[in-house]
Amino acid sequence: MKKITSRNFRILCDFMDVYQFMIDIYEKDWRNGVPAPFLEYALSSDWMDKSLVHRWKIWEDNGVIVGLVFYEHPVHDVYFSLRPGYEELADEMVAYADLSMPRVDGYQKFVIFGGQTSIKEAATKAGFRQSSDYMEKVFNFEQPLDYSLPDGFHFVESEKLSIERISECCWKGFDHEVEDGPWDGDAEYCYYELMAPHAHLEDSVVIESDEGEYVCYAGMWWTPENHLAYMEPLCTVPKYRKKGLAATALSEHYRRLKPLGATHMTGGGDPFYEKIGFLPLVHWTFWEKN
Repeated sequence: MKKITSRNFRILCDFMDVYQFMIDIYEKDWRNGVPAPFLEYALSSDWMDKSLVHRWKIWEDNGVIVGLVFYEHPVHDVYFSLRPGYEELADEMVAYADLSMPRVDGYQKFVIFGGQTSIKEAATKAGFRQSSDYMEKVFNFEQPLDYSLPDGFHFVESEKLSIERISECCWKGFDHEVEDGPWDGDAEYCYYELMAPHAHLEDSVVIESDEGEYVCYAGMWWTPENHLAYMEPLCTVPKYRKKGLAATALSEHYRRLKPLGATHMTGGGDPFYEKIGFLPLVHWTFWEKN
């Protein structure tokens, strides 16, 4: 017999149980909610506002997590994870999100994935309507991914990786140099991220120019329980773009992880992914209240 209770999230003691919950309910198309590394990467980042995570809500059945309402970035974007067989909780979860999850200047948005039918129905009853959507691409490891390094570049061996140089590569690769000026040498955010329970620097792929500059970085949150190669983040230093480096980095992830049992790798919404063989699979829909 179900015995449903609910309580607010406690960041110091609940994360690992939430991680396991997301492992347990994972499907390739995210029909039950995001994969576990999605949340771990956010919580270990410096770009996510963690000051309001006490607003997150957990639902349990006899002490087993069956539902979660949370935000990622920005705080007004609300996500739902729900264990199959507990669809009757959707109305309560949506009502809680509408009433108690953060807003910014009165604005709030629900992020609901394609297969989350019960959440969509509950959101519709609560007065929300879909405002936009996009398809995230995923690579199926049944197909080959085999882009080669161009001349003048090489992979950095995992035991020789420099966190400081990765930080500088990401600063440039995400265009912060243009927007905020040169990298200031601060790599603490990168060290902080690598303290996450399932972050392993050796799973990352770094491409270096023969002149000694880190030019492309592809992070990896390998999730063997779900046969999932969760790739995040991916960036290339601007002056080295359009050389095939990102495709080569993802090919290296494929070569490393397929023998370990990976069956698929996440990408993103950018057309780049489809060009190299990723296929649309995860349907993101965004909902706002009338």
